[in-house]
Amino acid sequence: MLLKLLGTYLRPHGKLLAGVIVFQLIQSIAQLWLPSLNADIIDNGVLKGDTGYIVQYGGIMLAVTLGQVICSIVAVYFGAKVAMSLGRDLRGGIFHTVGTFSEREVAKFGAPSLITRTTNDVQQVQILVLMTCTMLVSAPILAVGGVIAALQQDVGLSWILAIAVPVMLISIASIIIRVVPQFRSMQKRIDTVNRVLREQLQGIRVVRAFVREKVETDRFDLANRGVTETALRAGRLFALVFPVVTLIMYSTSVAVQWFGAFRINDGTLQVGTLNAFMTYIMQILMAVMMASFMSIMIPRAAVSADRISEVLSTKSSVVPPIAPVTQLRGTGTIELRGVSFAYPGADSPVLRRLDFTASAGTTTAIIGSTGAGKTTLVNLLPRLFDATDGEVLVDGVDVRDLEPDLLWSRIGLIPQKAYLFSGTIASNLRYGNPDATDDELWTALDIAQARDFVEETPEKLEGSVSQGGTNFSGGQRQRLAIARALVKKPEILVFDDSFSALDTATDARLRRALTKNVRGTTRIVVAQRVSTIIDADQILVLEHGEIVGRGTHEELLKSNETYAEIVDSQLKAEEVA
Repeated sequence: MLLKLLGTYLRPHGKLLAGVIVFQLIQSIAQLWLPSLNADIIDNGVLKGDTGYIVQYGGIMLAVTLGQVICSIVAVYFGAKVAMSLGRDLRGGIFHTVGTFSEREVAKFGAPSLITRTTNDVQQVQILVLMTCTMLVSAPILAVGGVIAALQQDVGLSWILAIAVPVMLISIASIIIRVVPQFRSMQKRIDTVNRVLREQLQGIRVVRAFVREKVETDRFDLANRGVTETALRAGRLFALVFPVVTLIMYSTSVAVQWFGAFRINDGTLQVGTLNAFMTYIMQILMAVMMASFMSIMIPRAAVSADRISEVLSTKSSVVPPIAPVTQLRGTGTIELRGVSFAYPGADSPVLRRLDFTASAGTTTAIIGSTGAGKTTLVNLLPRLFDATDGEVLVDGVDVRDLEPDLLWSRIGLIPQKAYLFSGTIASNLRYGNPDATDDELWTALDIAQARDFVEETPEKLEGSVSQGGTNFSGGQRQRLAIARALVKKPEILVFDDSFSALDTATDARLRRALTKNVRGTTRIVVAQRVSTIIDADQILVLEHGEIVGRGTHEELLKSNETYAEIVDSQLKAEEVA
């Protein structure tokens, strides 16, 4: 999976990769040539006292070294550019793919895991690519070239090389075998830390309200210790690599000088040749060490690549139509025909055989007990889910046949949990209509009963909004979310329990303003309070995913026992009258 992922995302950067290989090749060839040139200077210049020879070939060595430095810098630059571009493309690919997911796929992975895959997992693949461009390209060249060059210098000492390389490979491999499982478990533990921390930050008010700081601190400490212990185990094993490599390299160096000294004493080996041979052995061992380090990083990057590929290969259950309808002539009529919906693996469906029509310009209210399927129902309208059976139609066209952007442009959804983005009040209101004027923003704020507190802020429309809108109260966030949907001017407005944080008086004023100012808009209102839907043209009573009653408030009060029980539980007798 790692190779497939890299092959897909590195293909656009082929020229840069070719540049990395070319410059690494030149740098490696220069590095292999320098010891041989240095041996000639020692044997033919230093030992013979030929100053001219030393100056001439010493200058060549300096020039080659300078060229080697330049090639190395350029190769590292190109490698870094490839790695950073790969990270950008991977994160963009994950973000684009997640953007197509329905709520089903998002729930399958979970937000903490998706965040980890977009950040830490991508970073692991990035590091591997960077190290590959800067180390792995030159490692085989130096290893193979070093062996050939060493044998050209002297065959008699090659037995030292035949011992040193296998010993180093076996030593490092024995460490890697123990390190890899630790790296494999680390990503899952990072997911856990991300999830716990995210829960605690989002639920900080609940934590404080129930005085659970100590419990949550212990819970985070447990998750954090899991990552720490795994990292420490891997770190302790990895720390053995450097002493082992150093021991083998210096032992090899001592062996070369020891046995080479006897050869020099016998006159069968020159000093420069011994020096070159030792340099080549060091290059070979360094190349083996670099390749070993890469072999440590590859398994962790492979795990991350699998996690990334899992996201990229997941297809949304909401599939765009092959030949989408790109125009609608209606004005916002909604119709459900025999609609049922069941979550994957559920024992029973959440919604069963729903049939109703919401005509253009009318208000259809949906009420029912918790878990009756109200939110699931409204999520079918903008196609956040697809019905598992039946049809959801907008202006007579099945939503599965509509161009997604066209469908979403017709619907303004105010979710159950109002969410605002960091920025300003104006930037949030213009989220659905970037070209909206200030007058249009104020009109929407008037209808949403939000003008008063916006005018009280010193910056008015340019007042700052923190992430999630946490610098506003729940009721203020809901009114701003309603205003945001109104600025979009959709044909269909869907209120998913969007009045729950409003007091009764504000609720009543807002409903009157909606009735007066958005007459032609189809309104779907999910509510828990009867007072919110009492004036609706049509009220649907949901119970266990089925419509058990429909009609106006007065009709249901007389004919539907479930609705009557809801009313009795909420309103006093005089309010009902």
